[in-house]
Amino acid sequence: MNRLFNLLPEISGEEMAHISQITRNMSDDDLQIYANIYRARRKDQQLVLILGLVGLFFLPGLQRFLLEQIGMGVLFLFTLGLCFIGSILDLVNYKTLANEYNIKKADEVMILMSTNR
Repeated sequence: MNRLFNLLPEISGEEMAHISQITRNMSDDDLQIYANIYRARRKDQQLVLILGLVGLFFLPGLQRFLLEQIGMGVLFLFTLGLCFIGSILDLVNYKTLANEYNIKKADEVMILMSTNR
């Protein structure tokens, strides 16, 4: 876990726990490759929060488009963030939204690496 923290110091506790679990048997070289790919694909929690705030006041659903939830993004766009309630809920739950997305991406990178061997 310490070597993973050295490679990815910006990740949250929940991400760290999940990634350390799925990468526990990796060599240092594979872990370095994994960290580089994952870092490029993950989304920062603060970016989700900022886009949620921008979405609340200007263009609803931006945070959902960032998280590759296109259908929800379009729904928020046409319903003004589900009458602002959905946008407010996203602001409250921005960490959960980002963590769910990042954990999904962590698993996808693991699958990608296992198929390229």
